Amino acid sequence: MEVILIRHTSVDVPRGTCYGQSDVPVAETFEQEAAVTKQALAEYEPFDQVFSSPLTRATRLAAYCGYPRPRLDNRLKEMYMGQWEMQRYDDLQGPYAEQWYNDYMHLPTPGGEGFPDLYRRVANFLDELRQQEYRRVAIFAHGGVLISAGLYAGRFTAEHAWDNLAPFGGIQTIEL
Repeated sequence: MEVILIRHTSVDVPRGTCYGQSDVPVAETFEQEAAVTKQALAEYEPFDQVFSSPLTRATRLAAYCGYPRPRLDNRLKEMYMGQWEMQRYDDLQGPYAEQWYNDYMHLPTPGGEGFPDLYRRVANFLDELRQQEYRRVAIFAHGGVLISAGLYAGRFTAEHAWDNLAPFGGIQTIEL
């Protein structure tokens, strides 16, 4: 099965903000960015099924691209940043923040998730998806979800995961 993963467009929060699962607004450039994504996505259509994170930044892009009622799944949300939600990375202080910066691929955020938690959620979703008879599906989601899916499919290693982060509005494909 071919899985087309689409990252949401830019958001209207200050650069360097931990917005994770906060339902933040899209940037003023939404329509321009979404038009580029929609045009690029046309190369992959049609889809047997379309899924989305329930967060507005993902569902709004899905609707713009012609999918106003995707199947919503909470496992496709971005990593929950816990107490750090909506705080700027530059403002995170203390010994734990330093530990997390040095090992963010393993340590959870205070009161939130770690990357392993996000990966397990996405892997669980993909394990279920691969049991379906679909030939091609689209998933509107977030950077961390796309990274997790790429790792799951063996597209890259954990050491190079963030080198493969799709840009806002970007598309990544995997095979299941």
